[in-house]
Amino acid sequence: MLESLGPLTGSPWIYAVVAISVLLDVFLPVLPSGVLVITAATAAAAGSTTVGTVAGAAGQVPREVPSLLVLVLCAATASVLGDLVAYRLARRGGRRFDRAIAKSRRLTSAQDRLGTALNRGGGILVVIARFAPAGRSVVSLGAGAAHRKVKEFLPWSAVAGVAWAGYSVGLGYFGGQWLGASWFGAAVSVMALFGAGALAAYVMRRRPVPAPEAA
Repeated sequence: MLESLGPLTGSPWIYAVVAISVLLDVFLPVLPSGVLVITAATAAAAGSTTVGTVAGAAGQVPREVPSLLVLVLCAATASVLGDLVAYRLARRGGRRFDRAIAKSRRLTSAQDRLGTALNRGGGILVVIARFAPAGRSVVSLGAGAAHRKVKEFLPWSAVAGVAWAGYSVGLGYFGGQWLGASWFGAAVSVMALFGAGALAAYVMRRRPVPAPEAA
C-alpha cells in the first residue's frame, strides 16, 4: 500500500488530499479519511527509520516524507471546518431540514442528547462522536438543527478534531515504527482506529440522556 501511494505521500499534495477528504467525510462518511491520515503518518515513520541508511549511501538523497505536525494541523483544521459547514447548513435548513431530522430516530436522539449535554457542560459527547462511524455527521447536523449556539459547539468540535487527528497520526507513526512501515503495520493501525470508533459508538448508545431540567 505504501509503495502504491509513495508518489503522493512524498509530495506536498498529500496535505491537500487529506484535508479535502476529512472536510468532506462529514457528508460522506464512507470516505477513507482516517486511512489516508494513517498511511501518511506511516510513510513519515518509514522515512525516519531509513533516513540514516539513505543519507549514508553515496549519491543518494533522503526522500521527502510528510511532516507529522503539518499533518495533524491539516486534519484537525479540516475536521473543524467540515463540522462548521454541516452545522451551518443544518441551522439554516428551515422546515424541510427539520422534517428530515424528525424522520430519523438517530438524528432526533442525537439532537436531544447533544442539547442536554451542552447545556450541562458535557460537550465531551462531541469528542466521543468524532471517533464513532458517522457520529461526526450526526452531532454536527444535530447541533445545527437544534440551533445550538456556535460558542457551545465550536470549542468542542476543535477539541474533537485535534484529538482525532492526533490519535490517527500517532497510530500511523508509532505503528510504522514498531511494526514496520508495511501493509501489516498500516493495517494494524487502521484496525486500532476502527476499534476506537466501535468503542465510541458503544459509549454513545449506552450514554443515558439526563432528564431535562424544570424551567
